[in-house]
Amino acid sequence: MANRTAPFAGFEWMIAWRYLRARRSEGGVSVMTWISLIGITLAVFALIATLAVRAGFRAEFVDTILGANAHVTVYSGLYVTETGQTTRAITDYEAMAERLRAVEGVTRVAPLVKGQVMASAQGRNAGVEVFGIARDDLMTIPRVAGSELALGDIARFDEGVAIGSGVARELGVGLGDRIRLISPDGVKTAFGTSPRVKAYEVVYIFTAGRYDIDRTRVYMPFAEAQSYFNREGAADEMEVMVATPEAIDDMAPSLLRAGGERALLWTWRDASGAFLRALDIEDNVMFIIMAILVLIAAMNIISGLIMLVKNKGRDIGILRTMGLTEGSILRVFFICGASIGIVGTALGVAFGCLFAIYIDPIFSAVNYVAGGGVWDPSIRGIYNLPAKLQAGDVLSAVVLSLGLSFVVTIFPARRAARMNPVEALRYE
Repeated sequence: MANRTAPFAGFEWMIAWRYLRARRSEGGVSVMTWISLIGITLAVFALIATLAVRAGFRAEFVDTILGANAHVTVYSGLYVTETGQTTRAITDYEAMAERLRAVEGVTRVAPLVKGQVMASAQGRNAGVEVFGIARDDLMTIPRVAGSELALGDIARFDEGVAIGSGVARELGVGLGDRIRLISPDGVKTAFGTSPRVKAYEVVYIFTAGRYDIDRTRVYMPFAEAQSYFNREGAADEMEVMVATPEAIDDMAPSLLRAGGERALLWTWRDASGAFLRALDIEDNVMFIIMAILVLIAAMNIISGLIMLVKNKGRDIGILRTMGLTEGSILRVFFICGASIGIVGTALGVAFGCLFAIYIDPIFSAVNYVAGGGVWDPSIRGIYNLPAKLQAGDVLSAVVLSLGLSFVVTIFPARRAARMNPVEALRYE
């Protein structure tokens, strides 16, 4: 029995390489090879860039949610006081805070007083949301106390108010300036309720990284907020931070028991769940679109190989008469197509990773060329376009690209292998 050569022997690689670099005058398809290579490269680059931006946007958005907002808010249901008034105020907030802190996984509990008021300064007005909070609790909020772009001294919080950078920009104020807060629910007199107006010094300006937070939020000392909003001896809600925000649903029963019989919960997933679900749908749609783009690029390999098989019909006939098996011919043309896919994928991965790593200077250059305004934070919610490289995303792009390249290569390679050598040499 004749000895068979091992699959993917050296001569098979040599013939495949000769065909790939052949000039058009020699019956090669070098132009189609370059087109296929560039197509695969651009498709993989687009896929990795899209996945990186998608992951970065989601991570940045979730981080701003968890870094500047409560992981779960505990508030009270409506009840009737001894005077016959209905309210949601939490009068035993200190005892409730102690019970909530005892729940396993809870890292911080802060009583809050909240209200919406009008802020005024320099002849400008802006609607803001006031958070009454103790200084020690404010210093534990990462995106506020740990803001890299913050101005002022947060240790002076008890002497005034802390405002978002968007509020400061809207009112045209800076550190040391005073803003007036105007509340419609003010002093109660015999002639009704008159608006309450009080001026506060701006002692701290923070940038949380979310446009809607920086544009609307004002922090006020807890005791002062109780007096300003007529909440003496009470809090509106409890701000709870936990060690693992992703597991907040599992902690909900324990938090409800600790909060008491009238306690209600509002988690960060409840507040942003619709947006996160929309992101998931968008992620899936974008991946499908990018996968189709990779498939279209891979189809160029079929075109090039079909032309190569047609041009090399005489060579195939000669090789077959010399003893090459159908398997050897199939592997030669499979190597031709697979090599394009491998090189194109490698280049696409390199360009995609570089894009994700240097996205800030790239985006700055695009913004400069476009004259600014490419990214509107009032619409996007965050201030820049983030990117986050994840090994799983890169691996999925590589597997998709190589898988499609290998699959589409098989069909023209089989056509070459099954070519009848007699027919191939009939007119030679």
